[in-house]
Amino acid sequence: MKHGTPTCSTPAERFDALHRADPDPWRFRTRWYEARKRAVLLACLPHRRYGSAYEPGCSNGELSAALAERCDRLLASDIADSAVAVARARTAALANVVIERHDVPRDWPSGRFDLVVVSEIAYFLTPDALDRLVGRAVEALDPGGVLVACHWLGPIDGFAFRSGAEAQARIESRLAIAEPAMTRRVDHREPDFALGCWSHGARVDARHEDAT
Repeated sequence: MKHGTPTCSTPAERFDALHRADPDPWRFRTRWYEARKRAVLLACLPHRRYGSAYEPGCSNGELSAALAERCDRLLASDIADSAVAVARARTAALANVVIERHDVPRDWPSGRFDLVVVSEIAYFLTPDALDRLVGRAVEALDPGGVLVACHWLGPIDGFAFRSGAEAQARIESRLAIAEPAMTRRVDHREPDFALGCWSHGARVDARHEDAT
């Protein structure tokens, strides 16, 4: 795994301790790799703007702040109280962003979304929990809505998934059999990370993207 995490009895305690020790534990704010990955993710979103989006596992809110520029409303969440506090501070000036504490998939929010972004959290879940998260995300999407999955591909220590590649592959396998059907829009792969975008329903003709 890219960075070590404190040993605690529950995932919430583990990530709470991590963010208390360092408000930017994965260097989302300072590493060019992370800044570039955010830019790639935003460039891969098939629509210019989204009405309502959800980002579980937001950590310190760096991706949340970037997504807010493309969304009318963004709900972001994290399991760790300390991460929620940092993310709220990071997005305090953004009136269209709400940060809450959720333990997903158990605490999946009510409502519908036309964008769900699952970034760098899948390998922290068990396979069963990840399957439930993908199912909840698909169910929560409006027709034409987009699901994004973006993960580092390297090895992971101390969690059920042995690598980010394994977790990303699990997401892809679940989306391949999802009901309602999900259509793959983007398949971007590099040596360090993979990014996929799927849409709820049939593919939209690129010539008409500006209308969506």
